[in-house]
Amino acid sequence: MCYGSNAQGTLAIGNWHKVLLTLILLWATEAADVNELPAKDCDEHCGNISIPYPFGTREGCYKSETFLITCNRTNNPPIAFLGRGNVRVTDIWLWGELRAYAFVAHDCHNLFGQSHFEPFLQSRRFPVSSTRNKFTAIGCDTIAVIKGTSGRGAIYTTGCISLCDRKEDVIEGSCSGIGCCQTAIPKRVMDFNILVTSYYNRTESNSRAFGFNPCSLAFVVEEDINECEENPCSKTSTCTNLNGTYRCSCLKGYEDNSGSINGTGCKPIPPPPPTSQSFPLMNRIALGVSVSLLLLLFGISWLYLGLKQRKHIKRKQKFFEQNGGFLLQQQLSRHKGSVETTRIFTAEELKKATNNYHENRILGQGGQGTVYKGILSENRIVAIKKSRTIDRTQIEQFINEVIVLSQVNHRNVVKLLGCCLETQVPMLVYEFVTNGTLFNHIHNTDHSSTLQWHLRLQIATETAETLSYLHFAASTPIIHRDIKSTNVLLDDNFTAKVSDFGASRLVPLDQTQLTTLVQGTLGYLDPEYFQSSQLTEKSDVYSFGVLLAELLTGKKALSFDRPEEERNLAMHFILAMKDNRLFEILDQRVVKEGNAEQLMEVAMLVKRCLRLKGEERPTMKEVALELEGLKAMEKPPRFKGNMGSEETEFPLSRQDDACLSGATSDSACYDSIKSQVHISVLDDGR
Repeated sequence: MCYGSNAQGTLAIGNWHKVLLTLILLWATEAADVNELPAKDCDEHCGNISIPYPFGTREGCYKSETFLITCNRTNNPPIAFLGRGNVRVTDIWLWGELRAYAFVAHDCHNLFGQSHFEPFLQSRRFPVSSTRNKFTAIGCDTIAVIKGTSGRGAIYTTGCISLCDRKEDVIEGSCSGIGCCQTAIPKRVMDFNILVTSYYNRTESNSRAFGFNPCSLAFVVEEDINECEENPCSKTSTCTNLNGTYRCSCLKGYEDNSGSINGTGCKPIPPPPPTSQSFPLMNRIALGVSVSLLLLLFGISWLYLGLKQRKHIKRKQKFFEQNGGFLLQQQLSRHKGSVETTRIFTAEELKKATNNYHENRILGQGGQGTVYKGILSENRIVAIKKSRTIDRTQIEQFINEVIVLSQVNHRNVVKLLGCCLETQVPMLVYEFVTNGTLFNHIHNTDHSSTLQWHLRLQIATETAETLSYLHFAASTPIIHRDIKSTNVLLDDNFTAKVSDFGASRLVPLDQTQLTTLVQGTLGYLDPEYFQSSQLTEKSDVYSFGVLLAELLTGKKALSFDRPEEERNLAMHFILAMKDNRLFEILDQRVVKEGNAEQLMEVAMLVKRCLRLKGEERPTMKEVALELEGLKAMEKPPRFKGNMGSEETEFPLSRQDDACLSGATSDSACYDSIKSQVHISVLDDGR
């Protein structure tokens, strides 16, 4: 197209009405006999523009008033206008076309206001070429309409829509609706008025294209016509390059004698025979019908593709809004400076990565959704969390997880790599943790031989340190609110990775507790939080206490397969300590491999974490420091053997009953219990 050099560049708002583009008008059908000769001494040029007959600049030099060219000689060089109007002519060709300037319609917005211009063009009796011009619109938030009259006064209206979310989406050289759209104009258009406006009712606050595309433009413009690099034509003709095809046009008084548009020979025009016009007229009719059919097919195809592309864009936009896209933008803006940029994945990328979400790619399923194993195009393995169909509350949880994980930078937290919002349900993409969940390693017999006591203590320590980081070291304190063994993942080195922050909450620095809708997992849920809905960091401490008891006993946090008094692990653990039956409920592998003093210390820590009143529980920082100290203990075990056998005794005095009931301090209780531990080592000959 010919709008490149004129329409490119940055123009101030208010100056777009000065931009001119060229279009092609047809005049051959209006000239009955172009071989007539004009009067002598007629001006054949207006500045640099050739004025061939039937056009002329004064009476006697043109065939009729229709072909009058007004030459404004006050300009340097002079400027030619069609008739006595304001249609500026730049070229006239004897094959029946002329080139004229047309104004550009625009609708521009910036912080200082709006500039709007809707041009009108009336070409007298010369129709606008429907084969040499296109109605074109440029912009990322643009509706453009052209309307006027054609033929014998028939009213026409047509237009197109151009949309895009980012300037990077615009395809160079393409005009299919993304940043640029085109449509054919009706045949024999005699005048037109161009209107352009915003599709989204453009404002600074609601238009995504406001920042990089403040203007919408629309215009009628001709297809490429270039000058010939080398002139293959004769001296009695002129040369024009039409998209790589050279066209030789004979000068006035000559005609082409080669029978080809690339011919180079021109001869004087003989007097026409009486019927010379009939056959060329039929040719023109046949050619016009053929071209019209081709344009109709092209227009239908373009319209179908444009509507399909528009439907796809609107569908993605609908999902973007439905999945909380605007809410995410607001949250990211609010946390600007503390949130790392995450990768935005397309729906096609994740569909391919999961083999169309095949069931053999499922890593796990839960209340919030399904997690799939995915392989990206760069062969990177990831975990893809596909949420279930969600309501408004779940949308907020999803956005919350993105915000929380974007602010966390810790080796023991599963790293969020990116998200996808253009699908029916939102998706998150995490780093892939290779060794499954802690739950599987504790409760699946296939893994029981691998999870030794020192690994359990390591996992507990790393998880506690992670929660301590979230509570005290993160830029904004974070309460996880759903600590459990299924949300602790393990890598090949059994390093703990805390995951699933969908229920987490950011705690403002000036608050110590939040009132929220109670969420969590039964068996791990803080009873004080359950009753009061007052969420504090001590709720995570309680859940961690249950997790620590799970590591010690190998029992599930809640199981209806156990007797009623043992279904809840937290209550079962506290009662076992009170009844001096702790070592009866511990996992046998833990008993065999652990140090008695060390195990008792951990058990006492569990007891403190499980206190009913949150204010009496330790902080996660204190828990992490105590576990780190226990992990560093290098004391040899004071005994070995089957500590669950009849040969093993742990008598506790009445004073210890008071300890377990909470009437005595933990340090005094532990000293008393430790002094009374009597163990008989069963010598089995090994």
